[in-house]
Amino acid sequence: MSLSITSSVISRNAARGLVPLCAAVGAYLFYLSAGEILLRDSDTMWQIRIGQWILEHGAMPTTDVFSFTRYGEAWISSSWLSQVVFALVYGGDWAGPVILTSIAISATVAIFLNLLSPYFDPARAVLITALALLLSTIHFFARPHVLALPVLLAFIGGLMAAADRRTSPSWWLLPLMALWANLHGGFVLGLALIGPIGLEAIWNVEPSRRRLLIVRWGLFGLAALAASCVTPYGWNSLLGATKILSLGKLLTLIGEWKPADFSKPSFFEATLLGLIGLICYRRLTLSVPRILLLLGLIWMALSHVRNIEVFAFIAPLVLAKPIAEQWGTAGAAATRFEETRAIPVVTILAAIAMVIGAWVTTTMFVAQHQFKFLPQFSPVAAVDVLQQHKAQRVFSTAPFGGYMVSRDMKVFIDGRAELYGEQFVLDYYDALDARDVGQLLGLLDKYRIDTTLLSSDSPAGNALDHLKGWKRLYKDDIAVIHVRSDEMRAGAVPAGESSN
Repeated sequence: MSLSITSSVISRNAARGLVPLCAAVGAYLFYLSAGEILLRDSDTMWQIRIGQWILEHGAMPTTDVFSFTRYGEAWISSSWLSQVVFALVYGGDWAGPVILTSIAISATVAIFLNLLSPYFDPARAVLITALALLLSTIHFFARPHVLALPVLLAFIGGLMAAADRRTSPSWWLLPLMALWANLHGGFVLGLALIGPIGLEAIWNVEPSRRRLLIVRWGLFGLAALAASCVTPYGWNSLLGATKILSLGKLLTLIGEWKPADFSKPSFFEATLLGLIGLICYRRLTLSVPRILLLLGLIWMALSHVRNIEVFAFIAPLVLAKPIAEQWGTAGAAATRFEETRAIPVVTILAAIAMVIGAWVTTTMFVAQHQFKFLPQFSPVAAVDVLQQHKAQRVFSTAPFGGYMVSRDMKVFIDGRAELYGEQFVLDYYDALDARDVGQLLGLLDKYRIDTTLLSSDSPAGNALDHLKGWKRLYKDDIAVIHVRSDEMRAGAVPAGESSN
């Protein structure tokens, strides 16, 4: 009988210990197999080019070198480490960035499940993780913010775990902050959440311990601020990371910075309404600091769609302990936590087998599948024409800017909105709309534009077809090129014909 009971406990421990790894491997294989969904933002291209520039020059960029409109102006890269890592795995094809991004997502899944495990049984934890992934996939690209996501989750999860225990955070979180600050500018969020999460710990602690806990959280906050400056740019990393927030009206025009749109049904809307309904139905009671945290996360997600992933992964951590305590799962969760502290040998062996299996699967899949960017972000033939005719000052769209930077062309604009500034980008959008032809021509004259590269259905491109002094040089299904008619060169490709 005792042998049977022991065997049963070991089996349960092994199964529970494998849940995070199984889910992580599953997430990795899914995003690997659907790798093109990670390659639908042309910013990936200039991110990699910046990483290559850093490796080539052995230095950090301090001024812009990729545009002709802002060339030489002060600019720093708050995601330099991610860009270098992407450049190292990029071998001329997109398999490396896709694999790296998929690994980052799988690491996020594993960390998330481990953070939830003290409060939820494996089935509920996996369900919550699946919902978080569904909410976040819209913003999963092969870009630095995804590489930083597991670090974000580990850091903020560590803060919440300390608050749940009514203690101060572990000093081991400080290296995570330093790493985060070099991976992506979103580290500012981690600094901003130290105070509210610390308030939760202080709110519930015994009065006799409150003063000491305030001091410890305060010291940790100062240490985290210092850790965030451990970058090649020092204090400027913090200043640079917050610059994007000063773009004012422009943030309502950039896709990922737009507010959530409830004018049509969305999964985020359904999730948010479902969460509100569940809290009301089950009468969940939250402390004032947790209410403020939850409202803050909801406000962030409603203000900018790029913050939906933050809401998806952090809100469950804010709600986990109250749910476990008030809905009757705290005792079972504690038992599970005690049971799974010791990892049996079978779990380690199974983990090794899964990792090897994932690696073999990756090798076989990559050998038979070529990852490609969406064609609308890669105007290959059009850029060939531009380079053939040695175009210098090209007015192009921001989505084309990433590809042009990857082809070593100086661009009018790319995805670095914080470099170009609010008014410049607003003028750019007005010119693309071409509602005021005089404004379009004024911008082309102001920046001495000799060539335009626009999407084939662009209003500005259609306007240039009928404007005196401009002539169409090339058009395909992706892009159209116009040049000043008095600057046509001999041997130009006729309009409507491909250079191939």
